[in-house]
Formats: sequence, C-alpha cells, structure tokens
Amino acid sequence: MEPIVQIRELTKVFRHGDIDVTALNNISLDIGAGEFVALMGPSGSGKSTLLHIIAGIDRPTSGPCLVQGTDVGDLSETALAAWRKEHIGFVFQTFNLIPVLTAYENVELPLLLTALSWRERREHVEAALELVGLGDRMRHLPRQLSGGQEQRVAIARALVTDPTLLVADEPTGNLDAHSATEVLGLLQTLNRDAGKTVIMVTHDPKAAAHARRMVHLEKGELLDGG
Repeated sequence: MEPIVQIRELTKVFRHGDIDVTALNNISLDIGAGEFVALMGPSGSGKSTLLHIIAGIDRPTSGPCLVQGTDVGDLSETALAAWRKEHIGFVFQTFNLIPVLTAYENVELPLLLTALSWRERREHVEAALELVGLGDRMRHLPRQLSGGQEQRVAIARALVTDPTLLVADEPTGNLDAHSATEVLGLLQTLNRDAGKTVIMVTHDPKAAAHARRMVHLEKGELLDGG
C-alpha cells in the first residue's frame, strides 16, 4: 500500500529582502496511513514549515508533497482551500476557539460550510465531542473550560469533518503537565482506536514519546526517522 504522504527532495526557501533563507533542504519522507508521527527539532529546524506544507497551508519551493496521490503544491488556491477542508484537521498550540460560542458551536463551525442538514451536523458534533470525552460540556463557553478541555474541543473541531490527516502544531505548548498528558493520550487513542493518521510537531521529547515514530529535523535537514 502506498504511503498516505510522500515527499521527495522537497526544498522550501523564504526570501527576506535580498536574503534567501532555506527552511527545508532536500527532504524526503513517507508517512503511512494510520501512523502517529512526531516531527521533532529545535526552534528554526523547519518542523512547522514541513507540517504546513503537508497540510496545504504553505507551498514548497521545489519537490513534490503528495497526500493520497495529490501533489498539494500544484493545486490552485481555490482547489487547495477545498482540499484542506476535506482532508486536513488542524490543531493549533493556541486553541483558536471563538470565546462567545459554546463548545458545540465551535465544533460545528467547519460543518457550516458543508451541505449537511442541521440534524446531520448535530450528529457529527455530538459524536466528535463524545469522542474527546466532552459530551457533558457541549453548552459550556471556552472560559468555563480548563485549558486541557479547550484543546480537546479544538481536537473535536478538527475531527468533525472526518479528515484524512489530523495535524497538530505543538498541541501541548500552552498546557500544564497534567492537561498535556491527557491531550497526548487522546491523540494516541484517536490513532490507535479510530485509525486516525496523526502528524504532530513538538520540541518536547516527552510529548514525542507518545507517537509511534519520531522524525528529527535540524537546520532544515532530516536527521533520522524518515
């Protein structure tokens, strides 16, 4: 079976004035369906840039990034937006919840752009919140939740469209140790029991230890794990 993500000799260069900065240099990486991969490295190693390219948020300067056979770098902006909506569930370090909306309403947001009926949306939202253990917190506002619960709402929002990839950029960076452990355990459960392919950026070895595979980057180059 082909990998769900195939990256070959990928390079990303950012231009700052007259200076070219190479964020990723000749990266080749395969990620299989159902894997839980941690992209590790110090600040400036290129791990978040690589995650953003896989998620279709950024484009490579050269080299293909195929997700389920689609080279996301070749898509137009309109096609890329539609592709992200269907295939990517993104979990951020900052939870990015809308403070005046309940947990239910925050999770429902991605579904408002679909053709689902109100009843279908409700079924999806309730299932996603139950999956992250917050079925009893649906009507709570973000300020009525702990940081760990807020991040679980954000994970439910990322899951509610049943995306191909669940990608997380430092998902425990704003959490205390107990909440971080709960969130990482949830990602493990989603990977193991729900079969979700999870790609997580972290600089924390304790967080990375929850993944099944670690991929190390430094100064834009792949050191091991690819």
